Amino acid sequence: MQCPFCNAEDTKVIDSRLANDGDAVRRRRECQSCSERFTTYEVAELVMPRIVKSDGTRVPFDDAKLAAGIMRALEKRKVGTEQIDAAISHIKQRLRATGDREVPSLLVGECVMEELRELDHVAYVRFASVYRSFEDVSEFQDEIERLEREPSKETRRQQLSLLPATDRDKVTNIRSRKGKQDPTGSH
Repeated sequence: MQCPFCNAEDTKVIDSRLANDGDAVRRRRECQSCSERFTTYEVAELVMPRIVKSDGTRVPFDDAKLAAGIMRALEKRKVGTEQIDAAISHIKQRLRATGDREVPSLLVGECVMEELRELDHVAYVRFASVYRSFEDVSEFQDEIERLEREPSKETRRQQLSLLPATDRDKVTNIRSRKGKQDPTGSH
């Protein structure tokens, strides 16, 4: 690594740590020529899938557009920058984890809704109202009632963790069988 102060090629790593929830490595370096110290970050360069819009057009994934949509929903809400960055990171990880070169914009929207639901219920309803094109107040009410009925991922995880492992496995198996028998959720 070249020293940013004297341009010497001889630098030494004096400390390495994980950063950004393990997505990067932070390295403190020292120049062997001028003894100045500086920090570098090592991040895997991963290609995001292209987004297929509802009209069939394909566009490159846009970090700024994702962040702007989330920030608009969270406007004047008390959610920290670190939480927002983590949500964006989770969404990007989930999109990359599909392994597909292209993903529908619908998937991006659903990922955003899941993250907002965990971060802030008001922001979730704001985003849902635009994303799902709410036409009247009753649609807001329906979404709020659904939000109140369905526990968050964290709540579900905590509830399951209270069960002994064998019971937790039974509940998980029952849930997965129900989903396979009736994917619509109707009885």
